Amino acid sequence: MYTISKVLSANDTSETGAHQAGMLIPKRPDVLDFFPSLSKEEKNPRVHIFFVDDSGKKWEFAFIYYNNKYFGGTRNEYRLTRMTRYLKESNLIEEDEVLLTEDNGNYFVSYKRKNNGSSSTGTLKLGSGWQVIQI
Repeated sequence: MYTISKVLSANDTSETGAHQAGMLIPKRPDVLDFFPSLSKEEKNPRVHIFFVDDSGKKWEFAFIYYNNKYFGGTRNEYRLTRMTRYLKESNLIEEDEVLLTEDNGNYFVSYKRKNNGSSSTGTLKLGSGWQVIQI
């Protein structure tokens, strides 16, 4: 089992009103290893991943490598997109934490609220930003 987490920023939850193309994924190998690999030879490659939440509902997120810097553009970053509906329906706000888990090829999404410390998984918060959680 492999779990990573992200403490949400106001940008992640659309509280700033600014538009962004999903959550920025750091280029750290321990975080990138969570996701399927993407070809660096293809412009802006992506993979759609189905996550299941604690209620059993399926969510389709997209993991994208915006690498157009190597094709005449300016971007060189990884993003996890198509999460807005999940974040809104879960009523997540800045400083809440999203947890993503992979277990034998199955992906799960859950969260922990900052305001009361409750978690839909019971996982201990390790800090801000992206974290790899050792279980």
